[in-house]
Amino acid sequence: MDPTQKFLLFLLVGVAATLSLATNSPVPQWPASCTPREREALLAFKRGITGDPTGRLTSWKRGSHDCCQWRGVRCSNLTGHVLELHLRNNFPRYDEATALVGHISTSLISLEHLEHLDLSNNNLVGPAGQFPRFVSSLRNLIYINFSGMPLTGMVPPQLGNITKLQYLDLSHGIGMYSTDIQWLTNLPALRYLGLSNVNLSRVSDWPHVVNMNSYLIVLDLSGCSLTSASQSFSQLNLTRLEKLDLSYNNFNQPLAFCWFWNLTSLTYLDLTMNTLSGQFPDSLGDMKALQVFKFWSNGHSIIMPNLLRNLCNLEILDLGGLRSCNITELLDSLMHCLTKRIRKLYLWNNNITGTLPTGVGKFTSLDTLDLSDNQLTGSVPYEISMLTSLAKINLSLNNLTGEITKEHLAGLKSLKSIDLYYNPYLKIVLGDEWLPPFRLEVARFGSCQLGPMFPSWLQWMVDIKVLDICNTGINDQLPHWFWTIFSRATELVMSSNKISGSLPTNMETMSLEHLLLGSNQITGVIPILPPNLIWLEIQNNMLSGSVASKTFGAPQLGFMDLSSNNITGPISGSICELLNLDYLNLANNHLEGEFPRCIGFKNLELFHLNNNSLSGKVPSFLKGCKRLKYLDLSQNKFHGRLPSWIGDLPNVERIILNNNLLSGHIPTSITNLTNLQHLDLSQNKFHGRLSSWIGDLPAIQILLVNNNSFSGYIPTNITNLVKLTQLNLANNNISGILP
Repeated sequence: MDPTQKFLLFLLVGVAATLSLATNSPVPQWPASCTPREREALLAFKRGITGDPTGRLTSWKRGSHDCCQWRGVRCSNLTGHVLELHLRNNFPRYDEATALVGHISTSLISLEHLEHLDLSNNNLVGPAGQFPRFVSSLRNLIYINFSGMPLTGMVPPQLGNITKLQYLDLSHGIGMYSTDIQWLTNLPALRYLGLSNVNLSRVSDWPHVVNMNSYLIVLDLSGCSLTSASQSFSQLNLTRLEKLDLSYNNFNQPLAFCWFWNLTSLTYLDLTMNTLSGQFPDSLGDMKALQVFKFWSNGHSIIMPNLLRNLCNLEILDLGGLRSCNITELLDSLMHCLTKRIRKLYLWNNNITGTLPTGVGKFTSLDTLDLSDNQLTGSVPYEISMLTSLAKINLSLNNLTGEITKEHLAGLKSLKSIDLYYNPYLKIVLGDEWLPPFRLEVARFGSCQLGPMFPSWLQWMVDIKVLDICNTGINDQLPHWFWTIFSRATELVMSSNKISGSLPTNMETMSLEHLLLGSNQITGVIPILPPNLIWLEIQNNMLSGSVASKTFGAPQLGFMDLSSNNITGPISGSICELLNLDYLNLANNHLEGEFPRCIGFKNLELFHLNNNSLSGKVPSFLKGCKRLKYLDLSQNKFHGRLPSWIGDLPNVERIILNNNLLSGHIPTSITNLTNLQHLDLSQNKFHGRLSSWIGDLPAIQILLVNNNSFSGYIPTNITNLVKLTQLNLANNNISGILP
């Protein structure tokens, strides 16, 4: 049981004891009904709710007189007073499908006996979106949970008036802050304090303040923009503290100077994503109660493996970003007393060197092993098969060699996820007749040696959600069972092989969100796409036919690359259905005709149609694409003028229009493009004077205007183009001297 669960159990027991407290008065036969005044207060609260998608307040109605029977309301059996209000949204915060939406009515001030108030994970706010200050008047509250609500503004110091408060969680708002937390010293009974994501950057004495709350069990100050943890104490009062979360702050100091290493009562310590440097102090080895220890840094920290030797209660160890370590020394220290206890071991991105030792097989309680992004060498020992509880293993981004065989995997009956990505010299050797003892959900073998034949054992992986076999040397046809077995997968990554075959005709029934088949030998036409697809790469293949003659079928598609295929004919107007596209590449095909006149394309950042036979004018819908960065219409048959709205694309960095039939003057608005780095207008029919615009492109690096009919002289301000690396003005009608 973690510290949070332990505290909640303690709190519930306390509340139960309060409700069952014996008195000298006769006990009524039936529980008392709620008071009219408190019922009206709850109805007024309901009137402030503008959205209740799951109907949590449907029982709150005037015809139902006993509000103690309403959902989420708990009353005293003796007096009928409302003691608890449970309206927590159990789904992720701000989920419009389940969250209550509206304002927190001041009517709740009438619930004078309220002890428990939980509105967490709802889209509820006080006046002007801020914390509802009237809550500070509810002096009997012992529990407040407003976490995951879109609250802004200052945390009211009046909360210090609720002297009975034991639980306070204001985490994960969207703009709450405090410049002084001295009010916490007025809460002597406080056991749980959650201020995650509350900006405390101007609070320098925070350790001394929280040290006054000697009954604290849980302290969560993650993401608070705290800058220092160097304070020292004459007396450390936090002897009951079990959980401390200081992750995602701005600590930039030596590890040894931090004040919290003497908190020997801690069972949970999270220091993720800070800039703590230097060597871990010896006092870490005295924190023997630790069950969870998380530390990710920036590569400037050192841990001596022997400091972990006596942390015999560790169940989760998560270390990332250390300067260096030897895998054998590290595992030897953990073997001292943790082989039967530790469940999750994350040691990613630590510059760990050496060969994975055979002793890894002794950690029989492990369900997660992550040694990714290190410098491990050599082969994987067969003893890995002894980890019968292992559900997830990640050895990606190392320099492993040798083979992975059925002997390595035979005992891994609990395995759900395996990631061996980018171990280029590691070969997966599993025979055609091999029957896996597990059913994977995630399998990543990208940039390992898996081919040349398509691995037949994958046909048993009917639960696969993610499969990555890109660049694995497969030179084979997709087996007949492939699209059926992986119809429920959400991500298929098979790029950079020589896989042949075609896309299934029933693709619209699949669950795919990401499909990457680039640089293979896929043939046939593009069927109607899966409804949840957001990323599609089938570039450098042999696709034929047209681009969606009827409908694409993927309304959420954001990335589509079909370049370098044999796609022919005009582009269907159904492409205009893809309003979420931010990347569209149809280059190097055989497309012809005009691009459809789409309305609503506002997210495009890349638009490539180059090397086709497209005609017409520059597509006018592009003027609404304010996020556009890369535009390439080169080697087509576009004609007409370059429109003046081209200067209204503030983020554009590259405009490639060469080898078309474009004509007329270059609009002077092009000088508005302060981010333009590459402009190619060559091989067109443009004319007019260069002097009106060419010297006013401050970010330009490559400027190609050759083979047009430009005239006049080269202006002297061309010397202002200090970033220019390539300039071609050849084959125009330019006169004068070069500045």
